Amino acid sequence: MVLPVLYSFRRCPYAIRARLAIQASRFECKLREVLLRDKPSEMIIESPKATVPVLILPDERVIDESLDIMRHVLGTNDPYGWLDSNWLHASLELIEATETQFKPQLDQYKYASREDNPKPEYHRQIAGEFLYELDARLASSTFLVGEKMLLADAAILPFVRQFAQTDRPWFDDQKWSNLHRWLKAFEGSDLRLRVMNKYPAWKPDNAETIFPSS
Repeated sequence: MVLPVLYSFRRCPYAIRARLAIQASRFECKLREVLLRDKPSEMIIESPKATVPVLILPDERVIDESLDIMRHVLGTNDPYGWLDSNWLHASLELIEATETQFKPQLDQYKYASREDNPKPEYHRQIAGEFLYELDARLASSTFLVGEKMLLADAAILPFVRQFAQTDRPWFDDQKWSNLHRWLKAFEGSDLRLRVMNKYPAWKPDNAETIFPSS
C-alpha cells in the first residue's frame, strides 16, 4: 500500500496541529522531518511555498495548509468528533480570529529581533488581550467551544503554548486561571506527547518513519 507523505517540523505550531489531527484520526503516513535551514528539494517541488506541513496523498494531490490537512484526515476518521457539525462553524470562526488577531502579535513578540521590532512587550500586551478573551470562554466551558476537545482546541493550543514558552514565568504569572488549566491539560496529555517525538532529519536514503507509530 502506498502511504501519504507528511513533511513536518517538530516545533512548528502549524505542523503540530496537523500531527495532532493525524494522531487522533489514526491517518497513517510517512513522516519526513524537515530542517528549516535545509529544506529538501523534494518538498519544495511538491509545494513551492516551502513551508511545513505538506501532505502528499497517494493520488499525488498536495495539501499544504495545516487546517486543510486537519480537516482532510479527520474527514477520513474522526473518532473523537473534532469535526462535530454542531460546533464546526464556531470552531472555524475562532480559528480564523486566532490566525488574524493573535498570531501576528505572537510573531512580533516571539521573533522580535528577526522582525526588527524594538517593542516586543507591546505586541505581548495585544496578544494577551486576545488570551483574556479565550480565558473568558474557558470560564464557562471545559474547552473553547464546548465540553469536549474539538477542532478549535487542537488548532489553537500549539500557538498558545508557543506564546507561553516565549517567557514562561511571565505567562504563568498572568491571571488566566482557565487558560492555564486548559493549556496544562494539553501539555500533560498523551496526545501531545505522541506528536512531539523527536525524529532525525529526513534524507532520501533514510528509512521511512511511519506516523502515528502506535
